[in-house]
Amino acid sequence: MATLREIRRRISGVKSTQKITKAMKMVAAAKLRRAQEAILAARPYARTMRKLLGNLALAAPSGSSPLFEKREVHRSVVVVVTGDRGLCGAFNSNVIRAAADHIKKLTAPGSGAPVEVRVVVVGKKGADHFGKRGFDIAARHVGIFGNLQFPTAQSVAHELTEWFKSGTVDHVDVVYNEFKNVVQQKTVIEQFLPIAQSEVAGKKEGASSEYIYEPSSGEILSELLPKHLNFQMWRILLESNAAEQGARMSAMGNATENAKELIRVLTLSYNKARQAGITKELLEIVSGAEALKKAG
Repeated sequence: MATLREIRRRISGVKSTQKITKAMKMVAAAKLRRAQEAILAARPYARTMRKLLGNLALAAPSGSSPLFEKREVHRSVVVVVTGDRGLCGAFNSNVIRAAADHIKKLTAPGSGAPVEVRVVVVGKKGADHFGKRGFDIAARHVGIFGNLQFPTAQSVAHELTEWFKSGTVDHVDVVYNEFKNVVQQKTVIEQFLPIAQSEVAGKKEGASSEYIYEPSSGEILSELLPKHLNFQMWRILLESNAAEQGARMSAMGNATENAKELIRVLTLSYNKARQAGITKELLEIVSGAEALKKAG
């Protein structure tokens, strides 16, 4: 049985940990509020951009942009968006597991030619995991979530777009956590390139051949598609950032409650051990007094 000193030391250690987890929960809650506001503001713009591109994609002539080009896939890139830090439950491990399974599926031997897969990692946790396991890392973007800015999303999207246009890669997928609410995130595998015309056109609602475009629909489309990709990457990073803060807030909340329960159990053990010690001392005193009476 643990001594009173050892139990007191454990209680003190758990209380210190509880203070840290409580503070981290409060910090995550403050960051989550800002991240949630950012993603909720970005989603309507993304939907409107898709609607606008829907009309243009249907009106533009076939082959108006290389970003729509479907090719036989020989070289693929998987973008893995994780966090830079841990202590957020299964947030990072869920994305890494989904990305690893997706890469295994792409490289599995099949009827077609083998696919060469390279990985673009966004976030330190993904970079550490895939880097240590010998994956072909095409690019690393770490430390960006401390001060997330739109130019970062532009840089990542531009890098991927240039690779696709030059023929260096034939297909690009992004694996990330989509923000649902504070306690729920959804791991998503989303095709980034080539852009599926069905994605932007949707159900062809609002599309009309009566629109007159100046300049031509193809020229407008070529101008808007890079903006669309930049903003979609920005939305993905915002989704991941909000999901990470929600996961960390939930994890630190659970850790604080667990610490509270552990302190209760340890305090009960301490009181039992203390009571046992007092009882033992009383028995020794009584036994000593009885011995003295018999001796007298």
